[in-house]
Amino acid sequence: MNIIILIPVFNDFKSTSKLIEEIDNSISNLNASFSVIIINDASTEEKNLENKNLINIKSLKLVNMRNNRGHARCIAAGLKHISENEDFDYVIPMDGDGEDRPEEIKNFVEKIKDNPNKSIVGERVKRSEGLIFKICYFLHKIITYTFTGKFIKFGNFTCLTKETVKKLIEEKATWSSFSGSLAKTESNLINSQSIRGSRYFGPSKMSFLNLIKHSLAIIAVFKSSVIFRSIAFYAIYLIIIADYISVITAIPLALIIIFGLVILKISGRENMTEFNNCLTNISDIDILK
Repeated sequence: MNIIILIPVFNDFKSTSKLIEEIDNSISNLNASFSVIIINDASTEEKNLENKNLINIKSLKLVNMRNNRGHARCIAAGLKHISENEDFDYVIPMDGDGEDRPEEIKNFVEKIKDNPNKSIVGERVKRSEGLIFKICYFLHKIITYTFTGKFIKFGNFTCLTKETVKKLIEEKATWSSFSGSLAKTESNLINSQSIRGSRYFGPSKMSFLNLIKHSLAIIAVFKSSVIFRSIAFYAIYLIIIADYISVITAIPLALIIIFGLVILKISGRENMTEFNNCLTNISDIDILK
């Protein structure tokens, strides 16, 4: 069983180095062959990976991109590269900062034994951020469910079958939102409980603004549902306030219109032509093991 761990990184090689070391230790007793592919999203800091004594990781490659495309597109390009150039049975995308815990890889491998043809998602059951962020993240999930009908409780940390990878690289939404595209293309996902870890070094890069962008990108994947539900909410609310129309009561109507326009704008990121040509952004590949 060949498993490739896909790690996007931008200016965080110190954390990624520690992550690779932790992965190497965590997979020591697992009955599978593991390789690691790091997608360097045009980092401006020195590419310094301190991994000289890897025992259990079969191979380690660093794919260097010419231009920064952002986290989601980094994963999308990595999936396309793996699909076209690597021998694999499963792909495990995970963040390079320690927030996706290497010790949980064994849970994926155990789930694979019972569900070899189904992809697995790390369902967050506990987070490490502060209270305010947790509240905002909960609101993000509620809003997403309200407008899309999808209760998405997972991020990048997943275990994808070869068939799922194929679906994702044929879906333009993957170019904009990994978790949104996965929820769209796969309806029968297996859950594996996952605890959000703490970053190895430095503060979390998931700021409040980034959380909003992340949430809107997921919702935009289901823009047809958003438009339909927005029209329904608009019509129902208009009926309710028909006898009480004022500047104040009209505010929600304006917000619904603005929200719909923002979602349509963000959905424009789903560019299949760019996705199909994304591997031309690779400058070179370093074989580190």
